Amino acid sequence: MAVSLNKVMLIGNLTRDPELRYIPSGQAVTTFTIAVNRTYNSKAGEKKEEVCFIRIVVWARLAEICNEYLKKGRPVFVEGRIQTRSWDGPDGNKRYSTEVVADNVQFLGSKPGSGKGETADVPTMDVDDSIFEAPEGGMPSKKDSVSLSKDELKPDEEIPF
Repeated sequence: MAVSLNKVMLIGNLTRDPELRYIPSGQAVTTFTIAVNRTYNSKAGEKKEEVCFIRIVVWARLAEICNEYLKKGRPVFVEGRIQTRSWDGPDGNKRYSTEVVADNVQFLGSKPGSGKGETADVPTMDVDDSIFEAPEGGMPSKKDSVSLSKDELKPDEEIPF
């Protein structure tokens, strides 16, 4: 029996502000890129640093929260899965993109401008993986939902789905 696992955990800094858009079904999607550093010693014994730039895709209410609170330079912890997409470019050649679809995003560091080392008072969410199983068209349908804990909603706030 074959066993497979597609799980990614990253800590990095945003390279630019997030971009929020809505697909035709009304579902929110935010994308941003993080820089993840790796330090290692070369065979010659000299210390080297390598940087990977990783595209992150976030769906639903978590996408809106990320767009609202994240800014360029902000450190984040991202947990999710790797996804590769392909499409035909305008020149007829096949193009590929590999990205991380985030299930959980935790904002790290202090509040912008606080300088006191306080952590940001912003929510984090765990999202049910099944909402990312796109139909033939490749995008989630309107029936998709996200799970919110009661601590993440204010008593008078409406549930966003």
